[in-house]
Amino acid sequence: MPQRPFVHLHCHTDYSLLDGACDVEKLIARVKDQQMPAVAMTDHGNLFGAVEFYKEATSQGVHPVIGCEVYVSQQGHKTRSDSDRYNHLVLLSETQEGYKNLINLVSTGYLDGFYYKPRIDKDLLARHSKGLIGMSACLRGDINEALLADRYEEGRRLANGYTDLFGKSNFFLELQDHGLDPDKIVMPATRRLSQETGIPLVVTNDSHYLSHDDVRAAVAKLARRDDIRIVNLHPMRLGDVWDDIARVAAALARPETGAQVVEDLRGRVADIQARK
Repeated sequence: MPQRPFVHLHCHTDYSLLDGACDVEKLIARVKDQQMPAVAMTDHGNLFGAVEFYKEATSQGVHPVIGCEVYVSQQGHKTRSDSDRYNHLVLLSETQEGYKNLINLVSTGYLDGFYYKPRIDKDLLARHSKGLIGMSACLRGDINEALLADRYEEGRRLANGYTDLFGKSNFFLELQDHGLDPDKIVMPATRRLSQETGIPLVVTNDSHYLSHDDVRAAVAKLARRDDIRIVNLHPMRLGDVWDDIARVAAALARPETGAQVVEDLRGRVADIQARK
């Protein structure tokens, strides 16, 4: 049986301002070159690049998955307090209704919830979740923060809450391996969480640039954003996509079942991007 192609479902472009270093046209060209049938755009807090992304992808025969990595306020999106923290959550449009709900959420984040970042909250999300697929995001996701802090039961509660919000087939726990020390803690805990709750896993790569030649540009943007020296930044290690999947399988699966785990994860990524 031929292997299913991998599809990036967590990808930042230049429209992740002072964060992503990924030109949309070059992204689609890279996706097509690697024979990937689709790609998602999940910029931080906005849909600024949606039209350009959609037009470029469809013109090249690539299926565009429009999404956003939103900022979720812990105290409410209208709260204006430095004590309020926000977490990351990835949303993907599954249907036209989902796309409209995503527009509503992102717009509300700017119009009503802007405080340093355009924020939404879970109450708002619950009213506009239909037609959306949710994913647990990066290390700044609330589930991952709980797991990283050894608060497993809190992570389980949060994960079950998202399943209730999106539906059993529309929320996924992300597995990311960028070679960082926190990944080594979060990945096994996420696998355990999936096994105990039945929430499916999906492999992603928190992509912010296209190749290692782009590392300096990406790091320069982060330095400008955070007002720190470039020498103090550690860029995420984004290797070849198949290497990333292999690393996840090696870290989480027994040797005798590793190949099947990889194939299951590939299939789940492909199934998500194929939803229309």
